[in-house]
Amino acid sequence: MTIANTAHQINEEIRDREVRLIGADGTQMGVMSAAEAQHYADQAGLDLVKISPTAVPPVCKLMDYGKYRFEQSKREKEARKNQHVVEVKEIRMSPGIDSGDFNTKLRNAQKFLGEGNRVKVTVRFRGREMAHTDIGKNLLLEFAEQCGEVANLDKEPRLEGRHMSIFLSAKPTKK
Repeated sequence: MTIANTAHQINEEIRDREVRLIGADGTQMGVMSAAEAQHYADQAGLDLVKISPTAVPPVCKLMDYGKYRFEQSKREKEARKNQHVVEVKEIRMSPGIDSGDFNTKLRNAQKFLGEGNRVKVTVRFRGREMAHTDIGKNLLLEFAEQCGEVANLDKEPRLEGRHMSIFLSAKPTKK
C-alpha cells in the first residue's frame, strides 16, 4: 500500500492562487495565497492539506498528514471488520430424496439462514425425472414451508433447464 496515490493534494501539489486556511486546532485563519499558507505549515512543522477542493476558494487545513492517513486506515479497517458479507449458500437435492437426507439438508439450511446468509435450494432432474417436475416443485415448497419461521421465500420455484430452484433469505431479527 503506497501513500503516494492519495485523494488529497498536499503541500507543493496545491497550485491554487488563494485558499481558505484552517489551523491545526480548527480555527479559521482566513483567505490567503497558497504560498503564504505553505509558509504557515512549514513554521508549524505540519502539512498543508486541501480538504475541500470544490469550495471557492478551496479549503486547506494544517495537519500531520501521515498521522491522519494512519487514523483513517485504522477506521476503515475497523469498519470492514464489523460488516457481514451475505453469501448465497446452495443446497442440492434430487426428486427422490429420502426424509432423513431431507431433514439433514433442512438443518443445514436453517444453520446458514441463522448466520444471515441467503440459501438457494435446487432440485436436479435426471433422465425421466423431467416428466415429474411437479414432485420437485412440491419438494421445494415443503422445504420453504419447513424453513418458514426463520426464512422468507424470495422467488417461487422456477424450472431452468434441468434444475428447479428457490431462494430463501433470513428473516430480520428483532432486537
